[in-house]
Amino acid sequence: MSQSHQPAPSSDTSRQRLIGIGLMCCAYICFTMLDTTAKWLNHSIPTPQTVWARYVCSVVIIAAFINPRSHPGVLRTKRPVLQLIRSILLFASTIMNFIAVNYLQLSQTMTIALATPLLVALFSGPILGETVGKGRMTAIIIGFFGVILVARPGYGGIHPVAILSVIGVCCYAAFALMTRHLAAYDSTETTLVYSGLIGAVFLSFGLPLFWQDPPSTLVWCMMAATGLFGAVGHFCLILAHRHAPANVLAPFMYTQLLWMTLSGFIVFGDVPDAFTVTGGLVVAASGLYVLTLERKRQGMIPAVADQIST
Repeated sequence: MSQSHQPAPSSDTSRQRLIGIGLMCCAYICFTMLDTTAKWLNHSIPTPQTVWARYVCSVVIIAAFINPRSHPGVLRTKRPVLQLIRSILLFASTIMNFIAVNYLQLSQTMTIALATPLLVALFSGPILGETVGKGRMTAIIIGFFGVILVARPGYGGIHPVAILSVIGVCCYAAFALMTRHLAAYDSTETTLVYSGLIGAVFLSFGLPLFWQDPPSTLVWCMMAATGLFGAVGHFCLILAHRHAPANVLAPFMYTQLLWMTLSGFIVFGDVPDAFTVTGGLVVAASGLYVLTLERKRQGMIPAVADQIST
């Protein structure tokens, strides 16, 4: 009598997956450094200037590798209006997050941001026609209670600016859903180029309204670093998905909560309170449960890994 079983991954497959996981962790370390640098910069220059630096420097770095010469036709898109809306949503999410980190601990903004996959799972039903199911809906509701536990609106919770962080997460969830939809029409390179292009152009026109001369060379360097961290982070995400499937990589997005907590403590001396720790654990557990259900349902988790990066 023969017994059917799934073959164990080969050593080469295991090595490729480990490389993918390593790149995934590197990506979220980069995103952590991006938010940390933005919070630090906001003490020296206006927040819109920080966002401008993040976009322009990132666009320049990406353009050096992905441009019409290296990738002919990269600027051609089959859905220009959706690319425009998607880019605007990313811009709105970024500027709201950069304002929020002025007043909140990095661990608090990160815990709120971890609700993004839950929002994507919630709205993937009516927007993408996917079945939500009772299990996923229960996990989503519990995850949102975790966010409420962190913010504690009206009960001596964190700074009211947390509402901007919540709105930013909603914008990013819509951005992620559009990313999944556009994957059927445009290449990853095309979508990546358009991601920051609109924000860079818009802020460049408004630059005279908010520009302040950086007070030191270090501030100039940190402005450039925001774009570098963003570009390298997204590049690592792309490479990670070439080495391992999304359902292997997705759970490692939650390592960013650890990186953000450590960075906030080391750079700003922030120690998360019991509400933030408990809420973070609730949101992370709910998100991981949703990912597990999604993995069992269809064997993959499209675009989840790119749903909480700034």
